[in-house]
Amino acid sequence: MSKTDTFVIVGAGLAGARAAQTLREEGFGGGIVVIGDEPERPYERPPLSKGLLTGGAEPDSVYVHDAGWYAAHDVDLRTGTRAVAVDRSAGEVRLADGQNLRYDKLLLATGATPRDLAAPGVDLDGVLRLRTLADSRRIAATLVDGAHLVIVGAGWIGLEVAAAARQRGVTVDVVETAALPLRRVLGDEIARVFANLHRDHGVTFHFGAEVHEIRGTGHVSSVRLVDGTDLPADAVMVAVGVRPNTDLAAAAGLTVENGIVVDASLRTADPEIHAAGDVANAYHPVLRRHLRVEHWANALHGGPAAARAMLGQPVSYDALPYFYTDQYDLGMEYVGHAPPGAFDRVVVRGDLAKREFIAFWTARGRVLAGMNVNVWDVVPSIRRLVAAGPVDLDRLADPEVPLDEL
Repeated sequence: MSKTDTFVIVGAGLAGARAAQTLREEGFGGGIVVIGDEPERPYERPPLSKGLLTGGAEPDSVYVHDAGWYAAHDVDLRTGTRAVAVDRSAGEVRLADGQNLRYDKLLLATGATPRDLAAPGVDLDGVLRLRTLADSRRIAATLVDGAHLVIVGAGWIGLEVAAAARQRGVTVDVVETAALPLRRVLGDEIARVFANLHRDHGVTFHFGAEVHEIRGTGHVSSVRLVDGTDLPADAVMVAVGVRPNTDLAAAAGLTVENGIVVDASLRTADPEIHAAGDVANAYHPVLRRHLRVEHWANALHGGPAAARAMLGQPVSYDALPYFYTDQYDLGMEYVGHAPPGAFDRVVVRGDLAKREFIAFWTARGRVLAGMNVNVWDVVPSIRRLVAAGPVDLDRLADPEVPLDEL
């Protein structure tokens, strides 16, 4: 690549920041422009629902690089700047202020946006979502001893915020349309582990429930459910999933289907444009399907993979999906991909009641994914099992059989 080339990265999150870092580490001497619509420099998102809410993380620990890194590495970081269009024929990105940026290569790392409720009152003060550092700060300000928080949605983010809130003395109600938290992705048996964990710490669940209306005069005061139940609320957090930010790509004529569709090198149908992070629906060479992954590790590793591909290096991004959670005294890691309906048996080795176990989601004798709960140093073995062929499920369930012998 020429030193006169300019690589533009739209999205100043972890994927974009790590892509810029990798470009410099790989010797790229051209221009790098990173565009982010938030006023903050790039930061990592896991602490937003974990350490920043419990007080266990220092505020500055979330940033990917220190404040001087971008200037020191000749990276033009433009925060508080929004990209509004991509002109592929001209090789330009148009900014909200009317400026056009020329690019030789473009990386779209535009992330995702929280979905909202279709219910009256969602615009009241005190109705919160969690995606940005500013969101996390707003939620943290509501978590005071004696406050009452209603969380709509019992997914990973909802449960992590519930745990943080309970640790700070907040009364927590969780409203969920399903019969258990995380039921679609974990199945009933493992979902009950998380339900019992939160009940043991004082969380009240409302399963099979929907929000009819969020009430209040100016500020939220209660949540009324469809069955007529009224839940008092000093704050409400909506955690019902996210949608990928694909508007730029779609308007530019790129293929969009549950994200920006890219190949195993994270390249779109336009050879000059790549996508990474939450927004990318990438072909996975191990799983042999397209997959959009919304977790931290995908941004951490996907950004560098895209950067190397932009430099013309051979790239086949085959990192298995990985995420983790910390809730109260439960620590968990999950590797692989077991979408709803894809698994036919969940194999458990260990003790569910003690919350010390490894669970495997399997289909036709193959391990699709594994989760270690309060059991450590087994992720490499789980990765190997996911990538391997069929295994003996009875031996898989036997804790006396070392995982590395399967």
